[in-house]
Amino acid sequence: MVNEETIRFVRNHREEDVRALALRAKRNGDIDLPWALDQIQGWQTARRKLPAWAAIDDIIYPPHLSMEQCSSEQTAIYKRNIVDTLPDGSHERLIDLTGGFGVDFSYLATRARQAVYVERQERLCEIARHNFALLGLNQSTVIHAQAEDALSHLDSDPASTLIYLDPARRDSNSARTYAIADCTPNVLELKERLMTVAHHALIKLSPMLDWHKAINDLGQEVEDVHIVSTGNECKELLMLLSVNHTGSPTIHCVNDGQTLTYQPSQETQPLQIADHDAATYLYEPNASIMKAGCYPVLTERYAVKAVAADSHLFVSDLEVADFPGRRFAIDAITAMNKKELNRALAGITRANVATRNFPMTAQQLRQRLRLNDGGDCYIFGTTTATGQRLVYICHKV
Repeated sequence: MVNEETIRFVRNHREEDVRALALRAKRNGDIDLPWALDQIQGWQTARRKLPAWAAIDDIIYPPHLSMEQCSSEQTAIYKRNIVDTLPDGSHERLIDLTGGFGVDFSYLATRARQAVYVERQERLCEIARHNFALLGLNQSTVIHAQAEDALSHLDSDPASTLIYLDPARRDSNSARTYAIADCTPNVLELKERLMTVAHHALIKLSPMLDWHKAINDLGQEVEDVHIVSTGNECKELLMLLSVNHTGSPTIHCVNDGQTLTYQPSQETQPLQIADHDAATYLYEPNASIMKAGCYPVLTERYAVKAVAADSHLFVSDLEVADFPGRRFAIDAITAMNKKELNRALAGITRANVATRNFPMTAQQLRQRLRLNDGGDCYIFGTTTATGQRLVYICHKV
């Protein structure tokens, strides 16, 4: 229970800098200052990350680490959209075995008649009960338990049950872990039981994982792999397991409104390489495609060719407007020849510099070109299939 004076303090100061507020706030015995600062910082994070939650008065926020680790509204909605693709009746009951702050649960639960939230931290369970009432999730049950224990005692109709897990990716010393077997709970140990309790399981894994290995580890039940990015930053690796699935999974590379879907076998197609250095447009795949490494799919689906096998940059003579990534019009292409560089860079003082398959880092190339960072000019240093080192000078389209 929190007194009214503490709540009033939070409402009056939630727009202020938390560190400055902590230093100057008067130590009033009637105000629970640590709790109040958590709420102010939590609301400020939610305003950016969870705007729908931030708009609701009296939502309680957990300490900073839980706020930073929770899903964003955008990625939670994406998971809900995955659930919408499942067969009718297959997700009437949701079991979230790793509830956390409850963001993913709150969006997935809207697609279930009954929703069970399981969390090992008692304080997060208390927060969840309070917040779910404000969010109108009246079909929800909150259980304080370890995931493994809850799974052993929960009865359900497997055909109508969906399980969601977001295993903790920190060990007992709070060090980051990435491998599935090192996370808590260990999904590999639980998988057989998961597939007994539910016909579908959606698992959130570290975006740092090798998704090919994750498929091998989790087995033939992997029906879909979703590599999810927002703002061109890879955020989540999602695996949808289905008890009756056999064969290869479908891969979905998602970055905001861009989606590329393909089968793993398509990665083995020949990569089409540009046979000349001249080009009009240059393309940089989005973060999810970079993570997937499905470059042959790009040259097969779109009218582009790779600068080189390891360049991860693509070119075309005509603009490919639906390319899943950033598009640039090429203003000049130059070798690393001082005279050519000076002529091509005449009048340019600032640029956004990147390198791909190039002997210099972006910072080293920027220093070599004597450019400040930023502006509307984009420069890519790369190496062609013939071994020639080129600099592409571009602007975004």
